[in-house]
Amino acid sequence: MVKSSSRRWLQRQAKDPYVKAAKRQGLRSRASFKLAEVQEKDRLFRPGQWVLDLGAAPGGWCQMATQWIGPRGHVVAVDLLPMAAIAGVTFIQGDFQDDATAARIREALGDHQVAIVMSDIAPNITGIRAVDQPRSMRLAELAWEMAQEVLAPGGHFLIKVFQGEGFEDFVRSLRKSFDKVVIRKPPASRAESREHYILGKGYKCISGA
Repeated sequence: MVKSSSRRWLQRQAKDPYVKAAKRQGLRSRASFKLAEVQEKDRLFRPGQWVLDLGAAPGGWCQMATQWIGPRGHVVAVDLLPMAAIAGVTFIQGDFQDDATAARIREALGDHQVAIVMSDIAPNITGIRAVDQPRSMRLAELAWEMAQEVLAPGGHFLIKVFQGEGFEDFVRSLRKSFDKVVIRKPPASRAESREHYILGKGYKCISGA
């Protein structure tokens, strides 16, 4: 028997115009439109860039990024879950927190400087705000630690975070390391969702940031 929460989710998906548009356009996720809306406003992606996507599966953000960076650019994508191949993307299945996975990321990047570290990562949702929000913050902090290892001076960091305790402190910490930090709530992000996207623009590469 289908649980009532699962039934509500299925009904919402069936009515969601972004879900329908993603299917029509052959996109892997409605989240593709969130990144497209950020790109329209902030113009982060340019031809020839190298991009690191943390928590990439099923690949919706990778699909969009490869269109903008073109054949001279490349995406290195990481996720615990498997992801079907995408041209212009090197996929690493593993936990980016693990030393072995981190080493594979550095190997895939080689000598290339990363222009953008992006992450639409989210914890396994329990529906309990007191559990989900701290988990989201922790993932964001870990993604930021990784970004500081690989992000080129002048690069950008885009991360999804659930608004709540620790959110403002995290934003303030990023402001020390970027020329500009802004909060985005793309139209494709459901109004009832507490998710927001923090965007750091112009990495200053401060030692010990």
